[in-house]
Amino acid sequence: MANHSQFDKKITLVTGAAAGIGAAVARAFAEQGAHLVLSDINPEGKRLAQELNDEGASVEFIQCDVADAKSVGELFQTIKDKHGCLHIAFNNAGIDIESSKLADGTEDVFDNIMNVNVKGVWLCMQQEIKMMLASGGGAIVNTASIAGLGAAPTMSIYSASKHAVVGLTKSAAIEYAKKGIRVNAVCPAVIDTDMYRRALEGDPNKELAISKMHPVGRIGRPEEVAAAVLYLCSDAAGFTTGASLPVDGGSTAI
Repeated sequence: MANHSQFDKKITLVTGAAAGIGAAVARAFAEQGAHLVLSDINPEGKRLAQELNDEGASVEFIQCDVADAKSVGELFQTIKDKHGCLHIAFNNAGIDIESSKLADGTEDVFDNIMNVNVKGVWLCMQQEIKMMLASGGGAIVNTASIAGLGAAPTMSIYSASKHAVVGLTKSAAIEYAKKGIRVNAVCPAVIDTDMYRRALEGDPNKELAISKMHPVGRIGRPEEVAAAVLYLCSDAAGFTTGASLPVDGGSTAI
């Protein structure tokens, strides 16, 4: 399965790897020969790890709740004990559970979204940066969203969480720019994932309406986000840090 590339045998962490964008990124890195550490709160991530291993990749799965500091600490201690270093990290774990105007939101929903989407990225970045500082540098990519670049009506908390991810990305990029650590974000629009398909259930007209929201006339594919992530982690992006790259079919250009 693996091709010889600059990612060959690089220790690469992907959180939120069990499905969707995370799974697509995991597969793309596996095809380039990276040694993958997949993580997700969902134990189904084991199946993807086994599938990739069966295809000749080098993959392990470690279950982790990114919103829990103890769980995150155990994840990174395991990586350190097994490999001693970390070269690449894709912080993709996140949730999108909100569908109400700001004044109708609840504290529980706010806390849940912020704990996973913001605290989870922050906790992982802390550990990733420490490991990368010890080994001479690395590349981090965070999953933000076009909702982190503008307004998202009826998803104000989610939008705020993704703005926060963009802020964490930019700030860390500047703090560690001279330490050999690049930090960037991808900002997808609507992507064809299982989560998206569940949202369409019971309303077949919604897919056409959502497709029309994107100037290219369709929604994105997980593989298209994966291509952007691999670019940002590659030597070709060596002069790119602190960027928030839209993968959005032209949505933010309007």
